[in-house]
Amino acid sequence: MGDIYKELATHLDNLPGGFPETASGVELRILKRLFSPEEALVATKLTMKPEPVDAFARRTGDNREELGETLESMAGKGLIFRTYKDGIVMYSAAMFVIGIWEYHVHDLDADLVNDVNEYLPHLAREVWDKVETKQLRVVPVSASVAPETAIASYEDAEQLIRAQSKITVQPCICRKEHEVVGKPCQYPLEVCFSFGGAAYYYEQNNIGRSIDVEEALKILETGREAGLIIQPGNAQKSANICMCCSCCCQVLKNIKVLEKPAEEVHSNYFAVVDDDECVACGDCEERCHMDAIIVDDHAEINLDRCIGCGVCVPACPTSAIQLRAKPQENTYVPPKLTYQTYLRMAKERGKLAAKPATRQTE
Repeated sequence: MGDIYKELATHLDNLPGGFPETASGVELRILKRLFSPEEALVATKLTMKPEPVDAFARRTGDNREELGETLESMAGKGLIFRTYKDGIVMYSAAMFVIGIWEYHVHDLDADLVNDVNEYLPHLAREVWDKVETKQLRVVPVSASVAPETAIASYEDAEQLIRAQSKITVQPCICRKEHEVVGKPCQYPLEVCFSFGGAAYYYEQNNIGRSIDVEEALKILETGREAGLIIQPGNAQKSANICMCCSCCCQVLKNIKVLEKPAEEVHSNYFAVVDDDECVACGDCEERCHMDAIIVDDHAEINLDRCIGCGVCVPACPTSAIQLRAKPQENTYVPPKLTYQTYLRMAKERGKLAAKPATRQTE
C-alpha cells in the first residue's frame, strides 16, 4: 500500500485549506491518530464534490456495499463529509481546517491536541498567511456600529443568523482543546454555530445541538458581552460563525504577534473614540484582543492593530467607542457562496485541481 499517510497528507494539502508538510512529520502523526490505513486510502479517492456511493464505486472499482459501509463509518467519525441531495446520501472530502479538526471536538485527547497545536502554527505560516482570501472574516453586531453607518446584511452578525433555517451550536474547538490539556479558558465554550448542510452534519454526528434563531441570538449576545470576536465564514451566505478569543484561537494568536494585524483580516470597520466622552477607565484596553488600544488621558486606537471586531464597544461605560465603516475604496465584499471562497483559495495556492464543494457548506 506504500506510505498511505503521506499520500493522504498530499491529498489534503491539495484541498483549498491546505495541509503542508513539516520537517518533523507531525502532520503524519496526526493522520495516524485519526485514520486507519484502509480509511486513509478511501479518503485519498474523495474530492470536495459530493458523490453518491454508486458513482464513487463505479469510478474507483471498489465493492459498492463495502464502500458504502466504510464511507458512512468515516463520516460518522468526522473524517469525511456527508450530505444529501434528493434524499440520496453523498460523501466528499473534508479539509483538515475548517473540517476534520473541528469534527473531533468531542473526541479529543491530550496527545492529539499537543500534536495539532504543534502543527497549526506551521499551517498558519505556510497557508493562512500566504493566501489573500481567508476562510474567516470579522463582523460586528449592529449595536456596536455608529448609528449613521450603513451595514450590509452579510456584515451584521444578527442578520446572518436570522437568515438561517437550520442552526446548530457546538463547543469551540480551540477552547475545548485547552480544556483537555488542563488549561481551561475563561470565555464561554458553547458558542460556535453551523448553518444549513453543515448544521445537519453536526447534528447527525452529535457534534452540535439544533437550536432556533432566538436561542442563537441569545448565545450571540452572550459571546458579545463576554468579549468574543465574531468570525463567520468568508462568504455572504456563511456556513458557520465562530466566536473567538486571542488566547485560544490559532488564527487570532497568529495575527496578534504581527505588527499590523488589521492587514491580515477581512474586516470593514475600525473603532473610533469620542475623546469628550472617554473617562480613561481602561476597560476597552483590557478587553482588546489585538492590543490595539492604549489609554492615557483618553483611549487611543492603533489602526494598524484594530481589526474592527467591536469587542471594546460594550465594555465602555460612557459609550465613548463605536465602530465606523472603512472608506468605500477599502471595503471588502466577500464571495456570495462558500465554494467560491474555496475556489479563490485554491487558485491563490496553485491548487486548481482541487474540486471545492457545492453543498458541503451552503
